[in-house]
Amino acid sequence: MSRIELITDRTDVGPERQEEVDAILATLGHLSGPFAVLMHCPGLAEKVMAAGAHVRLHSTLERWQRELAILVVAAGRHSDFEWASHVGPAREAGVAETLIDAVRRGGDLAGAAEDEADLVTYVRQLVAVNHVDRPVYDRLVTRHGERWLVELTATVGQYQYIACVLGAFEVQPGPGRERIPG
Repeated sequence: MSRIELITDRTDVGPERQEEVDAILATLGHLSGPFAVLMHCPGLAEKVMAAGAHVRLHSTLERWQRELAILVVAAGRHSDFEWASHVGPAREAGVAETLIDAVRRGGDLAGAAEDEADLVTYVRQLVAVNHVDRPVYDRLVTRHGERWLVELTATVGQYQYIACVLGAFEVQPGPGRERIPG
């Protein structure tokens, strides 16, 4: 049970907020999770949704890279809602179950490809200490370029923001959805 009443329907807000709800529905198709909380602050949900849409839809990251990064954030921030929302898309994008399990448990990346391991390490370091060691930074920027690395970092920031909203207001995934152990 959430700590705050979730705004999940057009009827939950007055006529002056209908355009905001419509914009979110047009982009996301639903009003739930963090957006159901952010709707308590007029205009904020729409701005966060727009930033999220930009990192999802206009980024040079491949889908598997983005979804893997989001799972690392979810695991690092213990965000069950975020995990439940992105583990399926990560699988659909081709992220291996062994890598998903390593991320879920904070485990060793020995079986991962170098690019996968570097991406996970980069995100883990950002989430844990807000800093990235030079060797992993250098490998990723050499392999993918500065724009890609900025977009990866922005994706991590966006989903940490979302994890904070979900955590503070104790927004949980629905029954039967996958969660992070512990």
